[in-house]
Amino acid sequence: MKGVHFLVTLALLALATSLASAYDPSPLQDFCVAINNTNSAVFVNGKFCKDPAVVTADDFFFPGLNVPGNTENKVGFSVNLVNVDKLPGLNTLGISLARLDFAPYGLNPPHIHPRGTEILVVVEGTLYVGFVTSNPNKLFTKVLNKGDVFVFPIGLIHFQFNIGQTNALAFAGLSSQNPGVITIANAVFGSTPPINPDVLVKAFQVDKNVIDYLQKQF
Repeated sequence: MKGVHFLVTLALLALATSLASAYDPSPLQDFCVAINNTNSAVFVNGKFCKDPAVVTADDFFFPGLNVPGNTENKVGFSVNLVNVDKLPGLNTLGISLARLDFAPYGLNPPHIHPRGTEILVVVEGTLYVGFVTSNPNKLFTKVLNKGDVFVFPIGLIHFQFNIGQTNALAFAGLSSQNPGVITIANAVFGSTPPINPDVLVKAFQVDKNVIDYLQKQF
């Protein structure tokens, strides 16, 4: 009888261990508020699946990454992200792709991808790239030339800056069908509604006129 109790206890421990090692799927949007009435549900953590009987090759195809992006803007940068919204076949596959175009001295400003690690390869030009860790905020940087590869861990602030006098081109793979992006300056100084200036004055330890100026830029 003691042997039976031992086997039952062992089985329960094994079950508990397997449950403890399980995890929730990574979120594919900023939030997903639970609802009991499925008739009122609009979003799922990802996308609804198309009937396999009507899937075609076009569901796995996206043209146009050979076309340069328009870099005539304040930062001299353009990105064309091919995520699940543009390529439905990416749904549940945990991957996306982006083309990054840089004018001379163009910048992809400091930003994060809350749901994806990024691996970048330089096709043309020279980029100064880097990321900052969580506290104590150590900076890792590298100058990349044609053919060089660099990885930016998920959720960390990172950037890419064209330090050359010619256009630069890079491609990036991301480990999510919808990695998301939060550009730091835009989020802090250009949120809707805006963050109370008193908060930013305290946080950045600058005069309120500086904060007012920065908020007007975004």
